[in-house]
This record gives sequence, structure tokens and C-alpha cells, in this order.
Amino acid sequence: MTITLRLAVRDWDYLTPLALGDVTPEGFTLELHRVGTLVGDLTTHSAYDGGEVSFSRYAQGRARGENDLLALPHFLMRGFRQRCIITTTDSPLTTLSQLKGKRIGLTGWQDSGNTWTRALLRREGVGIEDTQWFVGRLTEDHPVVDRLNGFGRPGRIEAAAGERPLMALLAEGELDAVFTPFMPEGFFAPDSGFRQLQPDFRQAEIDYFHQVGYIPGIHLLALKPVVADAHPWLPEALSEVIDRAYQVWMDKRAKYADTTPWLLDDLRRTARDLPPDWNANGFAANEKMIANFGTELHVQGLTTRCLTPAELFPAYALTHTC
Repeated sequence: MTITLRLAVRDWDYLTPLALGDVTPEGFTLELHRVGTLVGDLTTHSAYDGGEVSFSRYAQGRARGENDLLALPHFLMRGFRQRCIITTTDSPLTTLSQLKGKRIGLTGWQDSGNTWTRALLRREGVGIEDTQWFVGRLTEDHPVVDRLNGFGRPGRIEAAAGERPLMALLAEGELDAVFTPFMPEGFFAPDSGFRQLQPDFRQAEIDYFHQVGYIPGIHLLALKPVVADAHPWLPEALSEVIDRAYQVWMDKRAKYADTTPWLLDDLRRTARDLPPDWNANGFAANEKMIANFGTELHVQGLTTRCLTPAELFPAYALTHTC
């Protein structure tokens, strides 16, 4: 009997070869269910066998003793965070250290990406207690939901007043900077009034990579344990076929590079500035990054103890200490 695996994932371009059938799994059938936002509780959702999950939320669950998801050390989303700090074009701020004592908006306190961005500030001597934080929706088009998730502290970490959008508060000078994983609509227009905080954020990201040796992981691939228990070979096979789809997509991207005028140059610069395995999945390839994230979660108060890579990925790890 053929196994059908139903995954809830975002619309990542490298999944296209799987969606079109150019890359096919061996021993199972894969259904990709595209979702705009991550499924709130994948463990209880009957429509899916697995999917894309927040690294931070998964780790917090592990810290609480939960084991209702089998997370694979396969990062469906990873990305530098320097580019995710934005301000106004007329702001005098250009460095992370200048954010000390400032008012910062962010789109979710416990989000993996924002945890990594706060880690960047901490490397520059700017801790949580050194700024005022306001959590809320990015624009009017985003929903009003609880983005503090119990981590609010009056006078330090608060919801944006009146649920006003962060971009409006930034434009009006109520905020000095905003952390966001995705740029708001119109951000790149010459007259948007906004820019990345660091003028040469690309060079800052290259420098960061050479200092730490990785690009931060944001979202993980995960399965319900009952699926993995019934088919122990399946997690590795799933990770492998997604990696194959990624490679096929990247090979084609190098050929069909005219979707934007300078994509080819970006591919050239990526090959020049990063090692070939910068996006490698697996436990060994990501152990340092996983360890650092466990440390950040604890230092930032998102977990009550420092989780080791072995605790986060017990099916894949040997031992590691914080």
C-alpha cells in the first residue's frame, strides 16, 4: 500500500519541482498543502501528517517536556536578520549599537526570526533591558492577534498602543526601528520613506556568517511521531527528496535567471561569499547553530533552561552541552 504524506508548508520556490512532479519521492506519495501562515497546532490538525513549524515554538514545547512532534534538523526557512531591521530614510541610525535606549517595534515576541534579531543586538551590547519594545501588526492589512504570548512586561515589552500598525508608528516617529521578517508592501519604492537600518546590510551579513559560521534557522520540517514510528525510514527520505528538489530548482535558477535583472549577479556573489554547503541540512551541519539558538532562547527568557542540541533533536543527536 502506498503511503501518502500530507505536508502543510509555505509557498517556497524550491518546492516547485516537487509540485510539478519533476522530482518524485521513492516509497511514498507527497501532497504539498500550501499555507499562508504556519498551522497553529500541527499536532492536532487532522488534515496534515507534518509540515513547517517555528523553530522557537517547537523548542519552547520541548522545554515544557512536549514530544508530540518529531522535528527534523531540516530548515525549510533560514535567513540573515540584519536585513530585517528597518527604519525611516531620514533616521540618523545606521548601526545596531545605536538602538540602545530606543523604541523598537516587532511583529511577534517569541518568533524565531525576532529571537535571532535580538541576538544580533545582544552581540553589540544591546540587551532586552536596554530598549523599549512594542509588539504588534506590521500594517493595517495584518490581523490583530496576540503577539506577546505571555511575554509582555509593562514598561519594557508591551503591545503597540491601540493596535496601531508598526509601520505607521515608525513613519510618525513613535518608533525608532521595526523588526520584520518580510518587507511591507511598497518598501522598495524610491519614495517609500523607509530603509534597512544598516546601509550595507549585505556586508554585515557576510561578516556575521564568517563570525558564527551559519545562516540562522527559522522554520523546521516536522512530522507527527505516529507517522515516523510506523515508517522509521520516512523522515530521512522526506528530507532527502526536499533537498533534491532544492538542488534541481537552484540549477534551473542559474539557467533561467532573467526573472529579475540581476539575479545572476546575486548567484555569483553568493557563490563567491559563502561556502557551497551554506544551506546544508542535517544535525551535524547545524549543531552549532542549534546550540546557539538554545542559548538565546534561555538568555532571552523564552525557555526556563538552556536546551542542548541533543534535547532539541534527540532522534539525531549524541551529546552536547550548553
